[in-house]
Amino acid sequence: MASSAHLNELGEFLKARRAELGPRAVGLPDTDGRRRVAGLRREEVAVLAAISTDYYTRLEQGRITPSASVLSALVRVLQLSDDQRDYLFELAGREVGRPRRRASQKVLPQLLTVMNELSATPGMILGRYLDILAWNPMAAALFGTDFTKIPERQRNYIRQLFTDPAMKSLYADWENSARNAVAVLRRRAAARPDDPGLAALVGELSVQDDQFRQWWGGRQVAPRTGGIKVFDHPIAGELTLDWDALTCEADPDQQLIIWIAEPGSHSYEGLRFLSSWAGARQERPASDTIN
Repeated sequence: MASSAHLNELGEFLKARRAELGPRAVGLPDTDGRRRVAGLRREEVAVLAAISTDYYTRLEQGRITPSASVLSALVRVLQLSDDQRDYLFELAGREVGRPRRRASQKVLPQLLTVMNELSATPGMILGRYLDILAWNPMAAALFGTDFTKIPERQRNYIRQLFTDPAMKSLYADWENSARNAVAVLRRRAAARPDDPGLAALVGELSVQDDQFRQWWGGRQVAPRTGGIKVFDHPIAGELTLDWDALTCEADPDQQLIIWIAEPGSHSYEGLRFLSSWAGARQERPASDTIN
């Protein structure tokens, strides 16, 4: 158990490291111009580490002993070196923790084969935290996004929902869709609450979006099953689509999401038109492509 002297030193150490980092160093917008404190604010560190501001404040005051998982989160947020990490753990009286990084998911060939057969149906393979692992041309056309231009580590469905203005205008009921996505992420997070990748995603979105922070804090959970979504598509018009999630037993954390319309309906014809439009864009020379 750490002594009061060690905990006081731990608090001072955290303050010093916090003062060394500006907002831009951790991916936050520096919009204040004049900041009252050097470096990051306490609440900014707390949000990025996925802990409460009150909890972090008590850490800096030397009043509580942090858990190994909290220490690991602070190592990531404050960008500590290996020596600084070891020192932090020693002050807390904890064994040095090594972050358990999630293994990168490889797309299951079974799901990929099925998705690639869907020439006129949008299909997307999502990973354990709604990471976008693969997609077909119709999914790119539906969401109006060239996913190849998004860095692989940033290809995440929920990140796109909250950070891409086009996604917000695409969903007729964006708030309901976004709330459900947060609830699905919360449900998926239960299996690996200490995953550094998950903590980074939650911290990033909590800082950038007040609604995400509020809904994540609400702790609602939901399975990733299926339902109906209405899209206001700029090319195909209004589309009312049923969506479903297909899971393979080889990796239950991977799901193929498909969006379909009732044959003969207005939305069905809209998908057919979108398929033709997407095919024409692929065949057109880059210089002739209309953005």
